[in-house]
Amino acid sequence: PSTGSSSYNAWLPQEVEEAYARVARDNLEAAALDCQVDVVTGPAGDTMAKLVDDNSLPFDLIFIDADKQNNPLYFELAMQLSRHGTVIIVDNVVRQGHVGDASSADPKVLGVRRMMDMIKAEPRASATAIQTVGCKGYDGFLL
Repeated sequence: PSTGSSSYNAWLPQEVEEAYARVARDNLEAAALDCQVDVVTGPAGDTMAKLVDDNSLPFDLIFIDADKQNNPLYFELAMQLSRHGTVIIVDNVVRQGHVGDASSADPKVLGVRRMMDMIKAEPRASATAIQTVGCKGYDGFLL
């Protein structure tokens, strides 16, 4: 969260699978960063909603890389955890080009599209999608 001019920093990685969270914690400990980072296990929507309910300080950067069918919920909550100038990054928004395929009924694709529609209608947000190409094919992220 941002606290204006203070030097407070919070890293709050969210992992739904405990096994992956353990790997993250082990790596953070090996890098001597475990005292600065709290890895949270459980559904991201629940954690984000709790932060909203607890009136958390706004975050400067929010990175969304979770179950894509819930991207609209994550974007809505991210906006509530933001302030003017917050950067929200959403990963996997091209999905091998399927997001642009109007006939796709894939729930992940539909979640990405619904989120993009929300962003388009949100006067406090502006966004661009950036395509990436690599060994896994092509995808992209929204900034």
